Amino acid sequence: MNAISQSNFTHEPGVSARTRILSQRGEPLFIASWTGVVMIHFEVNAEALQRNVPFELDLWEGRALISLVAFTMRGMKPRIGGRLTELLFRPIATHHFLNVRTYVRHREESGIHFIAEWLTSRLAVMLGPSIFGLPYHYGSISYDRNLRSDSILGHVMDVKNKSQLAFKAKLDGPAVFQACEAGSLNEWLMERYTAFNSAGGRPKYFRVWHPPWPQCSAHATIGNDSLLKTNWPWFNDAKLFGANFSPGFDEVWMGRPHDVI
Repeated sequence: MNAISQSNFTHEPGVSARTRILSQRGEPLFIASWTGVVMIHFEVNAEALQRNVPFELDLWEGRALISLVAFTMRGMKPRIGGRLTELLFRPIATHHFLNVRTYVRHREESGIHFIAEWLTSRLAVMLGPSIFGLPYHYGSISYDRNLRSDSILGHVMDVKNKSQLAFKAKLDGPAVFQACEAGSLNEWLMERYTAFNSAGGRPKYFRVWHPPWPQCSAHATIGNDSLLKTNWPWFNDAKLFGANFSPGFDEVWMGRPHDVI
């Protein structure tokens, strides 16, 4: 895994997030690896997006933004319990994800809101909405990184309605990973540590923590996008404006669900 200089562990969003998650008893609940992370960013109509989001949108200079986040989660297990709980969680420990997320605020805390998520574990799809308030869908997903061309190909299909997403992300240059510049748009997009969700009509949140993202910029192209336009007609007018790639982390802390009050 690519190292980040020790000085970056004082990056303000991550420091605050670590303090928040550890301030609650029993946190974190799970640990896991997140690997091969591609984030593709779009600007969309704020009014149309807000109608799909039950939290206040967090805007960047007046712009409403969403991101497609493609990655693989590996080895999720409870933080406590040792080998036994690790074995119990093996059926849902490793799978591909595609998140469609936007950026929100609740009271004084900024975070993300998952508009929808596709993943390759049927059991996790059953558990996510009721426990974490997550909008899970079962999908057929493949991600392939071509090291020779420094590109990542992704294909996602909703198993239920057969709508699809195909993308390609090519690194803008040599794979030199570094933390986001403080105050930058990349930091605003990537350094988010609280998820506010409401699948099933029960608003919940959970927190995560990891070191600052080791990332580099990428150029993304979208092929078949019926997965997006079938679910959200306003996506027809979305403007793709950037992408990032990160090798991810060996260990991410994930907190327990809490009711939003």
